[in-house]
Amino acid sequence: MEEGMGEKKRVCVTGAGGFVASWLVKLLLSKGYMVHGTVRDPSDEKNDHLKKLDNASESLQLFKADLLDYNMLATAITGCEGVFHVACPVPSSKVPNPEIELITPAVTGTLNVLKACSECKVKRVIVVSSFAAVRSNPSWPQDKLLNEDCWSDEEYCRTTENWYSLSKTLAERNAFDYAAKHGLHVITVCPSWVFGPLLQAKVNSSSLFLNGLLKGDRESMENKVTHFVDVRDVADALLLVYEKTESSGRYVCAPHPLKISDLIELLKRMYPQYNYPKNFVEPDKEEARATSEKLKMLGWNCRPLKETLIDTIEYYREAGLLDKD
Repeated sequence: MEEGMGEKKRVCVTGAGGFVASWLVKLLLSKGYMVHGTVRDPSDEKNDHLKKLDNASESLQLFKADLLDYNMLATAITGCEGVFHVACPVPSSKVPNPEIELITPAVTGTLNVLKACSECKVKRVIVVSSFAAVRSNPSWPQDKLLNEDCWSDEEYCRTTENWYSLSKTLAERNAFDYAAKHGLHVITVCPSWVFGPLLQAKVNSSSLFLNGLLKGDRESMENKVTHFVDVRDVADALLLVYEKTESSGRYVCAPHPLKISDLIELLKRMYPQYNYPKNFVEPDKEEARATSEKLKMLGWNCRPLKETLIDTIEYYREAGLLDKD
């Protein structure tokens, strides 16, 4: 996508105040894009961090929008040549009514965004899915790397009450179905657990997980393979698949697979003063590991996990999110 000689390229980012979206907005502004960001309330102080980003005063416009309100979304998307659909409900605890709290907002919200994109003649839509839409598939061979061909099994997700995985899987499948029927160019990116420094004030779920490990919230943990990625690398991946004309389909963004005990050992070597979990329960069946080769073939590079962890924990310390040493 070559930049023209006239007006800057204009794109929309849904859920602009969130963890990943905030870093994406920062990146887009640094690359000279005009950004329409949707938030629940543009005047809310929790979105002030967006207004303080470099180039925000002249290149960022915040729109009040709700995923279930088509007209609000269409207003924000009007005039944009590209859309990054990042907004999605993420549970921080048990969900009493998953259909209403997770599945409907994820699926209907995604379809509302795509309908608005069709109506507004948007050229390219990047949908942030999740590795959760890839990994929950008991039929996938354990010795085969998880890749873009693997989809979480919907019935298995329902049986195991893995509502987040189900919501992301249904939303992503519906996105591709809609794109095929309406001739919309949709690309999805599926990030794993996302770590990294925060731009927003509210601590997100993956940050709460890492923070909890450091603060001794858990004595015992299941020692399963978990995949990690840096939030800044996710933002890079989203812009890369948007700008590369040859990009298509899904992209797994899960470069660092690690057993929880190995993650703890890595953290201990760097920050021995914290009260880490001491007991690890081995799972009945070890999860398959993933490959992000398709994304790397497109030109994506990612930070070493050690760098991500240091940057994240130093942010926590400076922000006062951890107990004193």
